[in-house]
Amino acid sequence: MSSLSFSVASDPGLRREENEDAYCARSDLGLYMVADGMGGHAAGEVASKLAVEVVENFINDTRDADINTTWPFPYDTTLSLDGNRLKAAFRLANRRLATAMESDETLRGMATTAAALLVGHKRPAVAHVGDSRVYLWREGRLRQVTQDHSWVSEQVRAGVLTETDARRHPWRNVVTRALAGGDDPDVEVTEIEVRAGDRLLICSDGLSGVVPVDRLEAIVSRTPGLEETCRALIAAANDAGGPDNITVAMLKVDVA
Repeated sequence: MSSLSFSVASDPGLRREENEDAYCARSDLGLYMVADGMGGHAAGEVASKLAVEVVENFINDTRDADINTTWPFPYDTTLSLDGNRLKAAFRLANRRLATAMESDETLRGMATTAAALLVGHKRPAVAHVGDSRVYLWREGRLRQVTQDHSWVSEQVRAGVLTETDARRHPWRNVVTRALAGGDDPDVEVTEIEVRAGDRLLICSDGLSGVVPVDRLEAIVSRTPGLEETCRALIAAANDAGGPDNITVAMLKVDVA
């Protein structure tokens, strides 16, 4: 099991009165998660907090689970046990959002993106829905582990838009997947290899949407302390206008 040290920080940014991001950092569970809520009248805040709560509780409840455990969804044999735990947790969160919206019409239309890392006994598992991101930093290079589920990112992958165009496009905030209470979401799950000295960055698009990757890479590379790195990344997002809430989790692999 990998050993990690971590720091997390969240900031409302410069243009939002409320912070609709939520996060979890539980070293005892090996769970690190960022969720970015969407929806008017504080419903986005409800969505992100509820999603984090459901995922955290499910990961806690399945600490001792194995492949023979009764699962709330069909077990995906292409994924590891931890990959299945994350995927099921995200889907349960989606259902909990649906229940909340059914019981309170003021919450209708709420949704959240989410990205999570689960560090267990084998390779760490990454799950995400939407445009919250996970990056891996190794030996001075920052690589995006997740692939945004957003309209502009699909256009970038198709060669229609450049990364610079995508950051400025009026549809840059349109996500193509989210935890929104509808059908079970298509949760993207991957497993990653980590080495001692690697760092991992989990963030909402309040950071990645306004600070280009070369700038992120430079900040992470030159800032050794995790808490200091979180502060520097939030400052960079606010220097770029701070149009959205900003949540940053920085992790360092002490023992792979």
